[in-house]
Amino acid sequence: MAGERFATTLLLEIPDEDPITRLISCGHPPPLLLRPGEAVTVLVHPAPPLGVGRTGSEDYTLDVFSFEPGETLLLYTDGVIEARDPAGGFYPFTERAAQWTDASPETLLHHMRRDLLAHVGGRLDDDAALIAIRRTTAPHPSRRHGRIIHGGGFRHGSTRAN
Repeated sequence: MAGERFATTLLLEIPDEDPITRLISCGHPPPLLLRPGEAVTVLVHPAPPLGVGRTGSEDYTLDVFSFEPGETLLLYTDGVIEARDPAGGFYPFTERAAQWTDASPETLLHHMRRDLLAHVGGRLDDDAALIAIRRTTAPHPSRRHGRIIHGGGFRHGSTRAN
């Protein structure tokens, strides 16, 4: 949109050696964690979008949550959850994603795209993006690809998906 000078951002780390995920959200919608038979919104502590006000390192929270083998992490933009049908109803994102929790990431994205376009009558009014990430195997303790060093200034928030 003309005049908008901000961006929502999601910084995500999925280490090979631990069944967890770390993230920092700057106004971005929270991920959806898909387990067999359920879709759970991950609890995050977002900072303001980039470009909105002044933020210092103390304004960001590093959220940590469990991401186990067999689970899928579904990332999406606000264009998905704010999509409306011809009557003005929002796309029921979580409920629809819960229908395909056992699907492969490719199949899940295929179903979600078709369903979203059907909901809006074939044309989106905003940009929309979906990314599906499946954790396929248990982490292998001997496979280390480097260490992540966290600098000061970040609040660490251990969160559970509810």
